[in-house]
Amino acid sequence: MSATRVLSEIREHRILLKAAGVGAGSLLGAQAVVVASLAGIDWWKQRGRKQRDAPRPGTYTAQVQDSALTVYTSGQDVYEDMLEAIEGAERAIHMETFIWKNDELGQRFLDAMNRAAERGVDVFVIYDGFANLVVPRTFYSFDSKVNVFRMPFLRRPFWKGPLRFSGLNHSKILVVDDEIGFVGGFNIGSLYSRQWRDTHVREVGPAVWGLRNAVATVWNEDREPGTSIEWIAPKSWDPEVRVNANLPIQIVYPIREMYMNAIDRAQHHIWINTPYFIPDQQILDTLLDAAARGVDVRIMVPKDSNHILADWVSRGFYGQLLRGGVTILLYGACMIHAKTATIDGEWSTVGTANLDRLSLSFNYETNVEIVDPDFAAQMEKVFLSDSEHCEELTSPRWRERHPMARVAEVLLVPLRPLL
Repeated sequence: MSATRVLSEIREHRILLKAAGVGAGSLLGAQAVVVASLAGIDWWKQRGRKQRDAPRPGTYTAQVQDSALTVYTSGQDVYEDMLEAIEGAERAIHMETFIWKNDELGQRFLDAMNRAAERGVDVFVIYDGFANLVVPRTFYSFDSKVNVFRMPFLRRPFWKGPLRFSGLNHSKILVVDDEIGFVGGFNIGSLYSRQWRDTHVREVGPAVWGLRNAVATVWNEDREPGTSIEWIAPKSWDPEVRVNANLPIQIVYPIREMYMNAIDRAQHHIWINTPYFIPDQQILDTLLDAAARGVDVRIMVPKDSNHILADWVSRGFYGQLLRGGVTILLYGACMIHAKTATIDGEWSTVGTANLDRLSLSFNYETNVEIVDPDFAAQMEKVFLSDSEHCEELTSPRWRERHPMARVAEVLLVPLRPLL
């Protein structure tokens, strides 16, 4: 971004705040009013909203080197295949998840894990403690043979260590017998089975090593001798399917770099799907630079996500993106939670990381990166199918929004690093 454009944005923000009578001293109070108002609006919307089944673009397959890949867009389909894999496990199960609901589907996964452990399978489970605070601890009644790590938000008191000992475990991975692996946006819960549009990918073959290694790395931190997950050798040194895993405890955040490198290489098109779009300045600049050189940049986000505050913070980027030639697609059929991208018919990613600050520089996240034209073709089919349920946001329409909406967007700018 040029210095002129940055100064223009800052000047516009100051003018809007001044016109609304908001000074520096009253900024926090104004922000509190906006956040409370948005929470009220969200409550009212949810109260009258009828839940409906999510569209299902389909299930797609591709062969990449020696691994068979399947793209799932239906929770029902991916959950059944995950449970089938767990029930068929003979040696080991490694699972990492963010939300694990105490409903019918959550119980099915819990029971399947316990049955596997009872028949002698080595079962390792990691789930996030903060994300499941609303779930009674009594629900997680694992068999004594299951190895369980409920990851706390703070792995040690903050005054005893740096920020790297904190972070949400936002990854969703399942690996069975080192031969079948799943990763993507689906948490475990009946709500996601039918009423959310999300994307997961299954790998069968040597590409699974990266997913297993990602789970093992998280598990093995600060683990006592004899309780760690053993290392195994990969079957391919330079695979076309790579796993990028954020590991805050090691101060490693490769997913952000993965996105920036891929966007920098783009010559024809960049199609991104993310439920929460709150990029840092470098990611934003990289996208705008691509659009400026003629790349077709499309960003698909929910018209109304499950986090209204994130929606409104994201809105603060729309004007700049539209002026820069980026297409914004608002998905309206239901909550879309997919975290995917495909570029130039060659490169794709599916995983757990949103294009926001929390995912790219704070959370434990896992994305699979695939460089293969056949797989990219399948991802493009999914994106185009989802586009049929979108409305394109246009510059004239965006400029006509209410002035107070603009003020609210500006007031929320300081919250970007927190979301």
